[in-house]
Amino acid sequence: MSVEDIAVVGAGSYGTCLALLFGKADHNVSFYCRNADKAAEMIATRESSYLPGHALPPSVRVTSDLESAVRGKRFILGVTPSHGIRDVLGTAAPWMDPDAIVINASKGLDESTLQTIDSVYAAILPPRIAARATYLSGPTFANEIALGDPAAIVLAGRDAASTKAAQEALGTLHFRIYTTDDVLGVLVGGALKNVIAIAAGVSDGLGFGSNARVAIMTRGLAEITRIGLALGAHALTFAGLSGMGDLVLTCSGDASRNRRVGLALGRGKTMPEILGEMKMVAEGVKTTKVAHALAQKIGVDAPITDVMHAIMHEGVPVREAIQKLLARTPKGERD
Repeated sequence: MSVEDIAVVGAGSYGTCLALLFGKADHNVSFYCRNADKAAEMIATRESSYLPGHALPPSVRVTSDLESAVRGKRFILGVTPSHGIRDVLGTAAPWMDPDAIVINASKGLDESTLQTIDSVYAAILPPRIAARATYLSGPTFANEIALGDPAAIVLAGRDAASTKAAQEALGTLHFRIYTTDDVLGVLVGGALKNVIAIAAGVSDGLGFGSNARVAIMTRGLAEITRIGLALGAHALTFAGLSGMGDLVLTCSGDASRNRRVGLALGRGKTMPEILGEMKMVAEGVKTTKVAHALAQKIGVDAPITDVMHAIMHEGVPVREAIQKLLARTPKGERD
């Protein structure tokens, strides 16, 4: 495997684990942290407060200078919260090499347009770079990646050569990258599973048990698939790593921030209390608002999303909202 020049833009837990992964694979990594004080702390300690206990290898250069982070890099990984993509990567766009391959690792929907992240990239990046961009998604928790535990993930791209190049350069023995051309399906699955994960957490927080959690996961996957198909995605994508795989992990794993939001709601905490206690972003909170509007716009039935929107953004009491969900008229399973 050849040594590559890589920028990781975004210094949360997932950005940190990717910087660690590629640094340990002996790539030259520029690790961008927007907060200069946090960047200085990481430079001094060689560790991130978002992923403590994992030392950054010497091949990882931490910086708060966005231009120096991305200039001349062959691969640029965008790992900011989805609502920060326009600001951060839009600012970085003029400094990107024309042949750079941008790899999105953020999950969410654009609140202003109700569109997937590829549409944001098309709006903020030069046309050649946007056309060759790729999108990384799948069932991976940051701490396990940092530990070097085996994982499988999917990389979606419309330009086959760029997707293949990124797969070959960034895949490792324990970080297996599969490829697909279904960008839309991968992005929809990665975004909407966070909404369902909050719902699964609510169920667990209410003490409803395993039967209820699996029912939410299964019907949630059906809901995600309906929305994805209406937008033009491929049905089989939702049975894969970025669909069912990511959904199962996020709904059941203790490291899931979105599930923890749901657990807290189910146990009686309010949204302001929950958000005030969170150190890192739970994308599902914002995504629920966008997904609710999107489903209404395209005329797709999304009852779990609707209930989570009512709880988080309309102030409807948790038990009242869940009761309305349970009281829905039964339908055929494929409806």
